[in-house]
Amino acid sequence: MKPVPVVARYLSRRLYSLKAAPKAEAPRGADRATQLHPQDLEIAKLPNGLVIASLENYSPVSRIGVFIRAGSRYESTANLGTAHLLRLSSNLTTKGASAFRITRGIEAVGGSLSVTSTRESMVYSVECLRDYIDTVLEYLINVTTAPEFRSWEVADANLRLGIDKAIAFQNPQVGILENLHAAAYRNALANSLYCPDYMIGKITSEQLHHFVQNNFTSARMALVGLGVSHPDLKQIGEQFLNIRSGVGSAGEKAKYRGGELREQNGHSLVHAAVVAEGAATGSAEANAFSILQHVLGAGPLIKRGDSITSKLIQGVAKATSLPFDAAAFNVNYTDSGLFGIYTISQASVAGEVIKAALNQVKAISQGGVTDAEVTRAKNQLKAAHLMSVESSEGLLDEIGSQALASGTYTSPTAAVEKIDSVATTDIVNAAKKFVSGKKSMTASGDLAATPFVDEL
Repeated sequence: MKPVPVVARYLSRRLYSLKAAPKAEAPRGADRATQLHPQDLEIAKLPNGLVIASLENYSPVSRIGVFIRAGSRYESTANLGTAHLLRLSSNLTTKGASAFRITRGIEAVGGSLSVTSTRESMVYSVECLRDYIDTVLEYLINVTTAPEFRSWEVADANLRLGIDKAIAFQNPQVGILENLHAAAYRNALANSLYCPDYMIGKITSEQLHHFVQNNFTSARMALVGLGVSHPDLKQIGEQFLNIRSGVGSAGEKAKYRGGELREQNGHSLVHAAVVAEGAATGSAEANAFSILQHVLGAGPLIKRGDSITSKLIQGVAKATSLPFDAAAFNVNYTDSGLFGIYTISQASVAGEVIKAALNQVKAISQGGVTDAEVTRAKNQLKAAHLMSVESSEGLLDEIGSQALASGTYTSPTAAVEKIDSVATTDIVNAAKKFVSGKKSMTASGDLAATPFVDEL
């Protein structure tokens, strides 16, 4: 790959700025507010496969993200942990800018660069006042298209892997969810978001380059911007993200198997999750499982609130007088999903709590749910969705995830209509699929009173 040129001068001429662009100027006074109406979302797909989506809302702060189909599911047994190391290497030296220049340059204009990843994608995003978007975009382009991975910088990043993992696993739920995926799948989605212990310190520059070459291709990317004009963003994509052709690593289709992983550590609180295969993103069942999650209880709806409408809480409360927590678990991927229950309880009553929670799902599968309960769950789901896209960060993530997966975007209005179209019978059928499905289970704590998955 040839070095990326310094693009600041080009970007400063081309990128839209509310201060500099004459077409955005409005007369002074009261009429100004009426001149700048937010535009509709625009999406385009270039011949090289790159998807470009933008929403010009005339915000004083712009946010731009590069979404890449390069999550941990695309790792092989030879390079497990590579995606985790990439997540920690966003500010390393590139062919166009040093590590110091990237960090100092973004901080100098009050901007930020962040990298997040899931099992399916990596997201590099920048945020700054729109007058400085040309500056931070230069670094975003360098980081995503021209990393150098100098051996001494990679060695230093390797040292941070263990610390980052240790901090994450201080939360017991992280370990439960990682073990749950390892138990549920044979491949792909079984790969952890975190580097395995035996690979810490062993991932090389060559492995990073190989992973980037295979996965960071134009056809596996989506460039998404808020507070920037579509023509300018499209020109940036055509000019600087036309990096490699081909679809890159297709990855294996996830194979659900069902299984169990138990961590006996003597803790007095037992965390446990029991799931079956759920729905894939965008499938006809996806909304039904999401509504079922809210019927059962998806956690408190307000900070430090009680889940008084949760059927799981109501059901488990009859089985024990000791403190506990229970919520439905639902996650969707492009080719699979997991649905089930997550409980936290005292070790002595773990079995009763888990069985009581599962009985609530079984009751719904037998028709034990009313239209009023489904309507309430729909309203909760709609509220959660609408609130998630209120912030620029949430909206960027929602647009980018959909653009990367399908090249399209379902507006909040259309999403609400799809939720409303789900019938009560669809909720019952989703519960039936869970009850009859092969189960996966993971638990940690003092597991003396915690049943095995084949005993449930």
